Amino acid sequence: MPRGAGGRGRHPPALKKFGQHFLSDEKILASIVDALAPTSADTVVEIGPGRGSLTDILAERSGRLIAVEIDRALAKALRERYSGRSNVGIVEADFLEADLSTAGEDFLLIGNVPYNITTPIVFRALEPPIPRRSVFLVQLEVAERMAAREDTESYGALSVNVAAVANVEQVLTVPAGAFRPPPKVESAVVRITPRARPLVVVESLPAFRAFVQAAFGLRRKQMQRVLRTARGLSPERASDLLERAGIDAAARPEVISPEKFALLFGLL
Repeated sequence: MPRGAGGRGRHPPALKKFGQHFLSDEKILASIVDALAPTSADTVVEIGPGRGSLTDILAERSGRLIAVEIDRALAKALRERYSGRSNVGIVEADFLEADLSTAGEDFLLIGNVPYNITTPIVFRALEPPIPRRSVFLVQLEVAERMAAREDTESYGALSVNVAAVANVEQVLTVPAGAFRPPPKVESAVVRITPRARPLVVVESLPAFRAFVQAAFGLRRKQMQRVLRTARGLSPERASDLLERAGIDAAARPEVISPEKFALLFGLL
C-alpha cells in the first residue's frame, strides 16, 4: 500500500500486513493533489494517510480533511500531529467499513490504495455517497485495466464495472523507486469522475457486477455460450436477447463495450 511519507522524527514501521510502502517524492505528492484539485471550499476524505505527507498538502489546500487510517500506531501519531489543525479529523478505521456520512453529500476522495484490496475500495467509492471526484494511486496494471476500452489487452470485468458508473483517466505514472521501501511493481495515479448518467442504476450495481464478472470468467467463449452458461438460457432465448442488444452472438466478452453490457443486462 503506497502511503504518504514525510514528517520529522521517528515513525511507526511499515507493516507488511497492510502492504505499506511510503511515498517520499515531494513533486509526485504535489502532482497527486493537483490531480484532485481541492479548494478551500471542499471537504476531502483521504484513505490511508500513513505518515502524513500527502495529508500535509491536503490540509493546506482543502477546507476540511477527514483522514481514514487503519493502522492504530499511525492513527495515534496523526492525531498528535494534527491536534492543532481544526480542519483535520483523523478516523481510525478500515475505509471499507468507515461511515462516510460525516463528509456530507459533496466531497472529494483521495488515497494511496492497498494493492491487495484495490477493487473493493474502488467499488466502495462508486457507491452512494459517491465522491464528486476521486484520485487513487494504484498498481500500474490495475490503472491500465480501469481505463481500458473494449478489444484491448487490458480490458476486462474491472474496466466494464468502473465505466458503467464513471469516467477514468490515467494521469501519472509513479516509479517503484519513489517509495520506501520500494514495491515490486510500478504505480499510477488515476482520476475517477462519476458519469452524469450511469449506464446502470445504483441499486442494480451488485447484480451487474456479478453478471460482468461471470461473463469475463468465460471470456474465451462466445456470448451466446456465455448467456447459456451464466444465466441458464436456451440457445434461442440467448440469441434473441443478443440480437436485441445489437451484439453478435459469436462475439466474445472482451470486445463488448460497457454500453452494450449495460443494455444486455437491462434486457436480462
